[in-house]
Amino acid sequence: MGGIPMTTWYRVHKWTSLVSTVFLLLLCLTGLPLIFGDEIDAVFDPEVAISAVAAGTPDASLDRIIAAAHARYPGQHLRFMVWDKEEPRRLSLNMAASADATAAQGHVLIYDTRTAALLSETPALHGFMHVMLQLHQNLFIGLTGDLLLGVVGLLFLAALVSGVVLYGPYMRKLDFGAVRFARGRRLRWLDLHNLIGVAVLAWMCAVGLTGFINTLSKPLFGLWSAQEMPRLLAQAAQAAKDPKEPQCSSTLSVDAIVAAARRALPDKRISSVVFPGARFGSAQHYTLWTVGNTPLTSRMFTPILLDACSGRIVSTSTLPWYLKALELSRPLHFGDYGGLPLKIIWALLDLLAIAVLVSGIYLWIARNYPGMLRPADEKS
Repeated sequence: MGGIPMTTWYRVHKWTSLVSTVFLLLLCLTGLPLIFGDEIDAVFDPEVAISAVAAGTPDASLDRIIAAAHARYPGQHLRFMVWDKEEPRRLSLNMAASADATAAQGHVLIYDTRTAALLSETPALHGFMHVMLQLHQNLFIGLTGDLLLGVVGLLFLAALVSGVVLYGPYMRKLDFGAVRFARGRRLRWLDLHNLIGVAVLAWMCAVGLTGFINTLSKPLFGLWSAQEMPRLLAQAAQAAKDPKEPQCSSTLSVDAIVAAARRALPDKRISSVVFPGARFGSAQHYTLWTVGNTPLTSRMFTPILLDACSGRIVSTSTLPWYLKALELSRPLHFGDYGGLPLKIIWALLDLLAIAVLVSGIYLWIARNYPGMLRPADEKS
């Protein structure tokens, strides 16, 4: 392949596999529960059922829900609210003691949008699934962990490519998929390692590539925010200087803000509302994140800025191509876009990937430290 000696490809495969294997095992093991995250949460952290109401019952006022949250926690700051993408009748309000509190210092209140009834209350970040997600995303070490796992993803892709290059010459004298059960344990493991690896190659390439893209989430969103938010705020500041712009001393209700956004963007669905505050952008504007209504556009977020005083949309933005690629890569990585059947397939493929990794470790030990794998009676 391009004149590169096979010994070089072997070294590439050996060392990229060795360096990345421990991390990949951790990612595969934590990825298993994440595939079934919704189902696990339903068992260990069951949601309060939404009460049945008459058909056609309108949603309760958002301001009424917000007032109930503030009455429950007087003086606390409401930072943002999010509609559940699977069950839009569930509305999550994120509150904290101060406007600049970290994500871990907040707590979430979930309301029924039709009855304004409080369904549940939890810390913002908690539970088994949060631990699994943080281990899978960044090893609990923040951006450093993201970038480290990004390097692991590149090494994994290099191991897959070099493995494919080595597989062709290796199989020239064998039938495709042959496993030599009668030729000794090491050869049997080598054949199984190659066979399983080729069987799940396409899936591992897809998951490895999308995993690498996801490790860049924070840097990419940070880059976009640094470039785009000043532009949006500059547009808002320029609009505020317009002498035709009405002046007022109080902000509109959240109901009025959301209604204004829905009138302006009838083909969009509002997924979340970020309240005015310097930590999230502008102290004079609401930031609303919207998505489309089709399976594809539901993954494409569009932020809009609304004047908190007038409700007028002062600026909009579309995500750049690299953030669109990031958003589209997430469902492919976790396999959560095709219901339970696809999740089961993803879990089986994940288990096969674990088998490839474990067999690779065995083969390396068998080649370099054969005495470790001999039965005790043989060693003596």
